[in-house]
Amino acid sequence: MSLTLSVLFSPCLSSYCSSSSSRKILVVFAVVVVVVVVPAAVEVVVVVVVVVVVVVVVVVVVVVVVVVVEVVLVLVVIVVAVVVVVWVVHVAAKIAAQKEVVLFVAVVEVVVVVVVVVVVVVVVVVVVVVVVVLAVVLVVVIVVLVVVVVVVVVVVVVVVVLAVVVVVVIVVLVVVVVVVVVVVVVVVVIVVVVVIVVAIVLVGAKVVVIVILVVLLLVVHADRTLYVIKF
Repeated sequence: MSLTLSVLFSPCLSSYCSSSSSRKILVVFAVVVVVVVVPAAVEVVVVVVVVVVVVVVVVVVVVVVVVVVEVVLVLVVIVVAVVVVVWVVHVAAKIAAQKEVVLFVAVVEVVVVVVVVVVVVVVVVVVVVVVVVLAVVLVVVIVVLVVVVVVVVVVVVVVVVLAVVVVVVIVVLVVVVVVVVVVVVVVVVIVVVVVIVVAIVLVGAKVVVIVILVVLLLVVHADRTLYVIKF
């Protein structure tokens, strides 16, 4: 019985059990980190890199388009200015000649120049409107991408946190169940040992009492006992 109790309550075994439980918990956390946290972190990094690349490409495209449009507009304005100056000089020279045909030609040239200027202005306005619309669309796309990235990151973080919480709860429940089972087993073993010891003591006491009573009876009735043994 003492050997059994020493085995049950051995401090070496208790420390071994606690260290084994600690190792199991560390292994579970390591598995959680490798299976859940690392893939989630990689996914977040990939999404952030993709979004940054897309934003950089969009910004570069917008800058290039704006620069090209500005250069084209400057060239158009320069050409229009040169045409207008040449036309003014030409009309002034023709008006100075004071001929009707020259005046008619000058009027026609005025109309043509006005039409060209109007067309150029309309084209410039259309190009500016298109550039503004493209810029607005690109800004909206960038905002949507940023919102999507934020939502994805939040969802990933929430999933990782929930997974870690679930794993922690499972580990705690397993530890609690193991502790309860160990305590129940220890209590049952102690109760069984105590019952066996008490039963042995009681049986031994009864046997001793019976033996004592028999001896007393034999001693008290020694003459009759000897008479019975003789015959």
